[in-house]
Amino acid sequence: MKKTLLGLIAAAFISSSALAAPEQAASAVVTAPAATPAAALTPDTPAVPVPDIAATAYIIKDLQSGQILAEKGLNEQIEPASLTKLMTAYLAFKALDNGTLKPNQMLTVSDKGWRAEGSRMFLDPKVPASVSDLIKGLIVQSGNDAAITLAEAMGGSEEGFANMMNAEAKRLGLTQTFYLNSTGLPGEGHLTSVNDLAILAGAIIQDFPKYYPIYSMKSFKYNNIEQPNRNLLLYRDSSVDGLKTGHTSSAGYNLVASSKRNGRRVLSVVVGTESTEARASESSKLLNWALQSYDTPKLYDANQTISQVKVYKGSSNAVNVGFLNAAYVTIPHGEGQNIKPILETVQPVLAPIEKGQVLGKLKIMNGSTVLAEKEVVALNEVEEAGWFGRVYDSIVLWFKNLFADE
Repeated sequence: MKKTLLGLIAAAFISSSALAAPEQAASAVVTAPAATPAAALTPDTPAVPVPDIAATAYIIKDLQSGQILAEKGLNEQIEPASLTKLMTAYLAFKALDNGTLKPNQMLTVSDKGWRAEGSRMFLDPKVPASVSDLIKGLIVQSGNDAAITLAEAMGGSEEGFANMMNAEAKRLGLTQTFYLNSTGLPGEGHLTSVNDLAILAGAIIQDFPKYYPIYSMKSFKYNNIEQPNRNLLLYRDSSVDGLKTGHTSSAGYNLVASSKRNGRRVLSVVVGTESTEARASESSKLLNWALQSYDTPKLYDANQTISQVKVYKGSSNAVNVGFLNAAYVTIPHGEGQNIKPILETVQPVLAPIEKGQVLGKLKIMNGSTVLAEKEVVALNEVEEAGWFGRVYDSIVLWFKNLFADE
């Protein structure tokens, strides 16, 4: 069947700091296969030249728009080292929220935890520690003893907890990640990717805002031993408020960092650098480049109708489409006047339709280049029509297909 343009494009002029609401017009309806997930901004040639980054792999992502601004080795598997503790903390936060763990609950370190090699918060096997202190020791001090103690409390054993970690990784959509332990100590097959790490770090920020400030703590004292946070950017850039460092001899020096400036939040993951100084400086390069070279204006408000789409076999002839949450787009600084959104929807749209059902995509165009794509969804339900209405629309569709094939 020939592809037929059945409507007009929903256009809007975009300023470099804000996007105007589109003029209400007939939607751009394109006959196409089922809509694909929203694409990240990962152009072969970035809109703004990326600085040289001395790292095995990296990613820089705008968390408001969800767009990836630059990357190297996006989905290549790498050793996470102590960045593993991002997942350990995520599950601990989840346990606090559902009551499985309580902040003042006292836990005793096992012999395995006490003897764990690498960084530690110096737990005393004879003195129980609170969950609250263990989480701070996990995040600020990167304590392997804290990680194992929390893992055993949640999973019964570290092996049982690793199963929980892998199940959560699958739920979050981490496609290149597999965990063997809660600490990040090297193990064959214990791997992740910078893309997966960015997804996980973003989930921590979004899902657990009340716990996230722990990541900005510059030091933590336990057992009369005060240790500094190893994230050097916390001391150098007031806009940086997390997240986590990692290092092993085989993984190199890794850092996941987030910066919030002028209402924008960007996230970088840099792995495989040569030193603690290098992971900080290379991460700083990426964060500053993203914040200075791009703007992230709001595209549409939550539940704002950006167009209506024709519905067949429904109790209503049209459905409102838009976004359930406010939609943002990241664009090169100063390029706003050259960018426009184009709405495409899959046809025919058949009732019944559920609120939130994906009905197409909004392409963000700069000339002929697609900068980003975002899924548009139904903003209201449309029930199925009665028998006569369904039959009538079936006849209409039959004639449309007949003439389209001529």
